[in-house]
Amino acid sequence: MPGDRLREMRPDRPGVTESPFTVDAGHAQVEVDGLRLINSGSAQQTRTRDLHVAYSNVKFGLSRHTDLQAEVPLYAIAKQRPQSASEWQDRNSGFGDLAIRLKHNWLGNDEKVPVALATIAFVRLPTGGAAGNGAAEYGLILPLNVELSKKVTLEAQAGVGPELRPRGSPALPAPGPVGGVRLRIHQKVSLLAEGVTQWSSLQHQWQSSVNLAPIFNITDNFQVDVGTHLALDRQIDHEYFVGFTLRR
Repeated sequence: MPGDRLREMRPDRPGVTESPFTVDAGHAQVEVDGLRLINSGSAQQTRTRDLHVAYSNVKFGLSRHTDLQAEVPLYAIAKQRPQSASEWQDRNSGFGDLAIRLKHNWLGNDEKVPVALATIAFVRLPTGGAAGNGAAEYGLILPLNVELSKKVTLEAQAGVGPELRPRGSPALPAPGPVGGVRLRIHQKVSLLAEGVTQWSSLQHQWQSSVNLAPIFNITDNFQVDVGTHLALDRQIDHEYFVGFTLRR
Protein backbone atom coordinates (compact mmCIF):
# COMPACT_ATOMS: atom_id res chain seq x y z
CA MET A 1 0.00 0.00 0.00
CA PRO A 2 1.38 3.46 -0.88
CA GLY A 3 2.68 5.42 2.10
CA ASP A 4 0.21 8.27 1.61
CA ARG A 5 -2.74 5.83 1.96
CA LEU A 6 -1.68 4.20 5.23
CA ARG A 7 -4.20 3.97 8.03
CA GLU A 8 -3.49 5.61 11.39
CA MET A 9 -0.80 3.69 13.27
CA ARG A 10 -2.43 1.79 16.16
CA PRO A 11 0.13 -0.45 17.93
CA ASP A 12 -0.60 -3.06 20.59
CA ARG A 13 1.60 -1.24 23.11
CA PRO A 14 1.82 0.34 25.59
CA GLY A 15 -0.99 -1.17 27.64
CA VAL A 16 -2.12 -4.71 28.37
CA THR A 17 -5.08 -4.15 26.04
CA GLU A 18 -4.19 -5.27 22.51
CA SER A 19 -5.16 -3.29 19.42
CA PRO A 20 -7.73 -4.86 17.05
CA PHE A 21 -6.09 -3.05 14.10
CA THR A 22 -3.51 -4.74 11.85
CA VAL A 23 -0.46 -3.44 9.99
CA ASP A 24 -1.15 -2.41 6.38
CA ALA A 25 -0.32 -5.06 3.78
CA GLY A 26 3.30 -5.02 2.67
CA HIS A 27 4.45 -2.81 5.55
CA ALA A 28 6.46 -3.59 8.68
CA GLN A 29 6.08 -2.25 12.21
CA VAL A 30 8.36 -2.65 15.23
CA GLU A 31 7.09 -2.10 18.78
CA VAL A 32 9.87 -2.03 21.37
CA ASP A 33 10.05 -2.08 25.15
CA GLY A 34 13.31 -0.20 25.53
CA LEU A 35 13.34 -0.97 29.25
CA ARG A 36 10.77 -2.72 31.46
CA LEU A 37 11.29 -3.35 35.17
CA ILE A 38 8.95 -5.79 36.94
CA ASN A 39 8.98 -6.21 40.73
CA SER A 40 6.83 -8.86 42.38
CA GLY A 41 4.16 -7.94 44.90
CA SER A 42 5.37 -7.55 48.49
CA ALA A 43 3.03 -10.30 49.75
CA GLN A 44 4.40 -13.01 47.47
CA GLN A 45 6.40 -15.76 49.20
CA THR A 46 9.11 -15.65 46.54
CA ARG A 47 10.23 -12.16 45.55
CA THR A 48 11.23 -11.68 41.91
CA ARG A 49 12.70 -8.87 39.82
CA ASP A 50 12.77 -8.99 36.01
CA LEU A 51 14.45 -6.52 33.68
CA HIS A 52 13.66 -6.67 29.95
CA VAL A 53 15.85 -4.79 27.48
CA ALA A 54 14.79 -4.20 23.86
CA TYR A 55 11.81 -6.58 24.04
CA SER A 56 10.52 -6.23 20.48
CA ASN A 57 7.32 -7.14 18.65
CA VAL A 58 8.09 -7.25 14.91
CA LYS A 59 5.01 -7.19 12.66
CA PHE A 60 4.44 -7.63 8.93
CA GLY A 61 1.16 -6.98 7.12
CA LEU A 62 0.15 -10.09 5.15
CA SER A 63 -3.13 -8.72 3.81
CA ARG A 64 -5.55 -5.88 4.45
CA HIS A 65 -6.92 -7.66 7.52
CA THR A 66 -4.13 -9.97 8.74
CA ASP A 67 -0.60 -9.53 10.08
CA LEU A 68 2.09 -11.89 11.36
CA GLN A 69 4.04 -11.00 14.50
CA ALA A 70 7.17 -12.22 16.27
CA GLU A 71 7.88 -11.18 19.86
CA VAL A 72 11.65 -11.17 20.21
CA PRO A 73 12.97 -10.76 23.80
CA LEU A 74 16.54 -9.75 23.05
CA TYR A 75 17.78 -9.67 26.65
CA ALA A 76 16.25 -10.39 30.03
CA ILE A 77 17.53 -10.57 33.59
CA ALA A 78 15.55 -12.58 36.15
CA LYS A 79 16.28 -12.55 39.89
CA GLN A 80 14.51 -14.22 42.80
CA ARG A 81 14.84 -14.72 46.55
CA PRO A 82 12.69 -15.86 49.48
CA GLN A 83 10.69 -13.08 51.11
CA SER A 84 12.76 -13.44 54.30
CA ALA A 85 16.11 -12.98 52.51
CA SER A 86 17.67 -9.56 51.88
CA GLU A 87 20.00 -10.62 49.05
CA TRP A 88 19.08 -12.02 45.62
CA GLN A 89 19.93 -15.74 45.68
CA ASP A 90 19.18 -16.76 42.10
CA ARG A 91 20.02 -14.75 38.97
CA ASN A 92 19.59 -15.71 35.30
CA SER A 93 20.06 -13.64 32.16
CA GLY A 94 20.01 -14.03 28.40
CA PHE A 95 17.63 -14.31 25.45
CA GLY A 96 13.99 -14.68 26.51
CA ASP A 97 11.07 -16.78 25.25
CA LEU A 98 10.18 -16.22 21.57
CA ALA A 99 6.49 -15.85 20.66
CA ILE A 100 4.74 -16.12 17.28
CA ARG A 101 1.38 -14.36 16.88
CA LEU A 102 -1.22 -14.10 14.12
CA LYS A 103 -3.78 -11.28 14.22
CA HIS A 104 -6.90 -11.11 12.06
CA ASN A 105 -9.30 -8.17 12.10
CA TRP A 106 -12.98 -9.05 11.65
CA LEU A 107 -14.53 -5.58 11.89
CA GLY A 108 -13.51 -1.94 11.70
CA ASN A 109 -10.03 -2.22 10.19
CA ASP A 110 -10.97 0.26 7.45
CA GLU A 111 -12.03 2.77 10.15
CA LYS A 112 -15.43 3.28 8.47
CA VAL A 113 -17.35 2.17 11.58
CA PRO A 114 -16.65 3.13 15.24
CA VAL A 115 -16.26 -0.49 16.38
CA ALA A 116 -13.22 -2.71 15.73
CA LEU A 117 -12.85 -6.40 16.63
CA ALA A 118 -10.02 -8.90 16.08
CA THR A 119 -8.58 -12.21 17.25
CA ILE A 120 -4.92 -12.86 18.11
CA ALA A 121 -3.65 -16.43 18.34
CA PHE A 122 -0.19 -16.96 19.82
CA VAL A 123 2.31 -19.57 20.93
CA ARG A 124 5.32 -18.78 23.13
CA LEU A 125 8.31 -21.12 22.86
CA PRO A 126 10.66 -21.90 25.81
CA THR A 127 13.76 -20.48 24.09
CA GLY A 128 14.90 -18.47 27.11
CA GLY A 129 16.21 -21.32 29.25
CA ALA A 130 16.63 -20.21 32.86
CA ALA A 131 15.75 -16.61 31.88
CA GLY A 132 12.38 -17.71 30.46
CA ASN A 133 9.26 -19.41 31.83
CA GLY A 134 10.56 -22.89 31.03
CA ALA A 135 7.41 -24.16 29.28
CA ALA A 136 5.51 -23.63 26.04
CA GLU A 137 2.54 -21.27 26.31
CA TYR A 138 -0.39 -20.68 24.00
CA GLY A 139 -3.53 -18.59 23.95
CA LEU A 140 -6.21 -16.62 22.15
CA ILE A 141 -6.99 -12.91 22.66
CA LEU A 142 -10.09 -10.99 21.52
CA PRO A 143 -9.48 -7.19 21.51
CA LEU A 144 -12.32 -4.70 21.00
CA ASN A 145 -12.27 -0.92 20.41
CA VAL A 146 -15.26 1.43 20.48
CA GLU A 147 -14.63 5.01 19.33
CA LEU A 148 -17.00 7.29 21.24
CA SER A 149 -15.58 10.46 19.66
CA LYS A 150 -12.44 11.75 18.00
CA LYS A 151 -10.90 12.16 21.45
CA VAL A 152 -12.26 9.21 23.45
CA THR A 153 -11.89 5.49 22.67
CA LEU A 154 -12.98 2.59 24.87
CA GLU A 155 -10.67 -0.44 24.76
CA ALA A 156 -11.44 -3.94 26.05
CA GLN A 157 -10.30 -7.51 25.61
CA ALA A 158 -10.85 -11.02 26.89
CA GLY A 159 -9.07 -14.25 26.21
CA VAL A 160 -7.45 -17.44 27.40
CA GLY A 161 -3.71 -17.69 27.98
CA PRO A 162 -0.89 -18.14 30.48
CA GLU A 163 -0.91 -16.56 33.91
CA LEU A 164 1.92 -15.71 36.26
CA ARG A 165 3.18 -18.90 37.91
CA PRO A 166 6.34 -20.55 39.30
CA ARG A 167 9.16 -20.85 36.76
CA GLY A 168 9.02 -24.15 34.86
CA SER A 169 5.43 -25.08 35.74
CA PRO A 170 3.03 -25.94 32.88
CA ALA A 171 0.91 -23.30 31.19
CA LEU A 172 -2.46 -22.71 32.83
CA PRO A 173 -5.45 -21.15 31.05
CA ALA A 174 -6.46 -17.93 32.79
CA PRO A 175 -9.15 -15.52 31.57
CA GLY A 176 -7.98 -11.94 31.84
CA PRO A 177 -10.64 -9.27 31.27
CA VAL A 178 -9.16 -5.85 30.55
CA GLY A 179 -10.87 -2.50 30.01
CA GLY A 180 -9.52 0.96 29.40
CA VAL A 181 -9.93 4.44 27.99
CA ARG A 182 -7.64 6.23 25.55
CA LEU A 183 -7.91 10.02 25.64
CA ARG A 184 -6.50 12.15 22.84
CA ILE A 185 -5.34 15.23 24.72
CA HIS A 186 -3.66 16.87 21.74
CA GLN A 187 -2.89 15.93 18.15
CA LYS A 188 0.51 14.72 19.34
CA VAL A 189 -0.33 13.50 22.87
CA SER A 190 -2.75 10.90 24.24
CA LEU A 191 -3.20 9.10 27.57
CA LEU A 192 -4.04 5.44 28.13
CA ALA A 193 -5.71 4.43 31.40
CA GLU A 194 -6.83 0.84 31.85
CA GLY A 195 -7.84 -1.65 34.52
CA VAL A 196 -6.68 -5.28 34.46
CA THR A 197 -8.23 -8.21 36.34
CA GLN A 198 -6.86 -11.76 36.22
CA TRP A 199 -7.80 -14.90 38.10
CA SER A 200 -4.80 -16.52 39.79
CA SER A 201 -5.11 -20.25 40.39
CA LEU A 202 -1.99 -20.00 42.57
CA GLN A 203 -3.49 -17.56 45.11
CA HIS A 204 -7.11 -18.57 44.32
CA GLN A 205 -8.25 -14.99 43.95
CA TRP A 206 -8.84 -12.20 41.45
CA GLN A 207 -5.90 -9.82 41.08
CA SER A 208 -6.28 -6.28 39.73
CA SER A 209 -4.08 -3.39 38.66
CA VAL A 210 -4.39 0.04 37.05
CA ASN A 211 -2.14 0.99 34.14
CA LEU A 212 -1.27 4.54 33.08
CA ALA A 213 0.77 5.56 30.03
CA PRO A 214 1.13 8.88 28.17
CA ILE A 215 1.80 8.44 24.43
CA PHE A 216 3.66 10.95 22.28
CA ASN A 217 3.11 10.87 18.50
CA ILE A 218 6.36 12.28 17.13
CA THR A 219 5.36 11.60 13.50
CA ASP A 220 2.67 9.55 11.74
CA ASN A 221 5.07 6.60 11.79
CA PHE A 222 6.89 7.03 15.12
CA GLN A 223 5.60 7.26 18.68
CA VAL A 224 7.13 7.10 22.16
CA ASP A 225 5.46 5.99 25.39
CA VAL A 226 6.28 5.71 29.08
CA GLY A 227 4.17 4.25 31.85
CA THR A 228 3.52 2.11 34.90
CA HIS A 229 1.29 -0.73 36.10
CA LEU A 230 0.04 0.13 39.59
CA ALA A 231 -0.93 -2.86 41.78
CA LEU A 232 -4.21 -2.70 43.69
CA ASP A 233 -3.12 -5.35 46.20
CA ARG A 234 0.15 -6.75 47.57
CA GLN A 235 0.06 -9.88 45.37
CA ILE A 236 0.35 -7.96 42.09
CA ASP A 237 3.58 -7.11 40.29
CA HIS A 238 4.66 -3.47 39.87
CA GLU A 239 5.89 -2.53 36.37
CA TYR A 240 7.65 0.50 34.90
CA PHE A 241 8.51 0.87 31.23
CA VAL A 242 9.57 3.11 28.35
CA GLY A 243 9.29 2.19 24.67
CA PHE A 244 8.52 3.22 21.12
CA THR A 245 6.80 2.14 17.88
CA LEU A 246 8.22 2.59 14.36
CA ARG A 247 6.43 1.84 11.07
CA ARG A 248 8.00 1.49 7.63
